[in-house]
Amino acid sequence: MPLSRAKIAATAIRIADAHGLDGLSVRKIAKELGVGPMRLYDYVNNRSELLDLMVDAVYAQIAEAGQHSEWRATVLAIVHRTRDAALDHEWFADLLGARPHLGPHALAVGESTAAALSQAPGVRGIDDLQRALGTLNAFIVGALRREITERRTARSTGTDLSAWQATLGPYLTRMLETGRYPTVARLVIDGAHLNAEETFHHNLITILDGITSHPRP
Repeated sequence: MPLSRAKIAATAIRIADAHGLDGLSVRKIAKELGVGPMRLYDYVNNRSELLDLMVDAVYAQIAEAGQHSEWRATVLAIVHRTRDAALDHEWFADLLGARPHLGPHALAVGESTAAALSQAPGVRGIDDLQRALGTLNAFIVGALRREITERRTARSTGTDLSAWQATLGPYLTRMLETGRYPTVARLVIDGAHLNAEETFHHNLITILDGITSHPRP
């Protein structure tokens, strides 16, 4: 089968899924494709262009969320599909928010999201839409990067968040017994270990509720 930009991107994605972006190289891609490294430069000019191709291939999966009859359902579908994609391709979260994504599928997702948000009751003009998009994107980037970081930490240390907290037990106990951190103490002692997916959905709903109401000063 002849080389193509799509085939190169798919191969690069498989390598990045397995080894992360640090483990991605033109040499590894070429070896898996059975060609010399210089052959790849007939299709991609540099690493940045390769990353753009990979990112847009993931956005093609997100675009499958499609349009729904109601703006809120469209946004929910797109954002949850974005989370699914980031969990499948953890390196994708590293690239979110780092630079504009202008591939055709990324633009299609951006268009669907912006068009849906423009229908929200609290969005009355272009300024409101810009703020709504900025708030939503900030939530997506922050939430996904945190979740992916926690997953990586659990893998690298062999412990989950609860086990990690337990190892800090004696130190935390000493600090909290000083009485200087009463609210932190409540969170540590009484707070439940929340389900990541449920928490993501709850916080997303909170963001959308804020966009919908959009109180005026």
